[in-house]
Amino acid sequence: MCYYNDTWGVSKLHTKETTCCFSGHRPAKLPWRSNENDALCIALKNEIRDRLEGIYEAGYRHFICGMAIGCDMFFAEAVLELRKIHPDVTLEAAVPCGSQPEKWGFEQRKRYNRLLNACEKVTVLQIGYSADCMMKRNMYMVDNSSLLLACFDGTPGGTMNTIVYAKRNGVKVILIEL
Repeated sequence: MCYYNDTWGVSKLHTKETTCCFSGHRPAKLPWRSNENDALCIALKNEIRDRLEGIYEAGYRHFICGMAIGCDMFFAEAVLELRKIHPDVTLEAAVPCGSQPEKWGFEQRKRYNRLLNACEKVTVLQIGYSADCMMKRNMYMVDNSSLLLACFDGTPGGTMNTIVYAKRNGVKVILIEL
């Protein structure tokens, strides 16, 4: 079941060919964990920002984010920064389930809500959690994009599965190696 907040007409403005989605690790898989002041984290955020500028120059205008803590939020924040420079940029939140932030801490939920409110489109794929809702979310993002930007350390998990799914379905993949 999908719910849409499409007040800006995002679906009419952008096509799959001008859409880029993102996948990346949560803090538990990052070398700096949750310490965003770490030099490696700052470098990753800068690289995401730089890659997004190049992706924009290649013609991409719509960006889809899975809204998980960690790299997803870095991506969403970088897209919002890009939008300040290029007002034709739009951000879509692909929320796997309505209960996604339930078990997060207060600051994580606050950040999530701030990012969600800044999106032009919000797609909630199902109401409650299920074992496969994250992969359904990832498949939705890939199915509606022609480019996947992924922060990946080579370990098995959701990001690897999303990269494999994208390649299998002819979606171009750009990797930022961690």
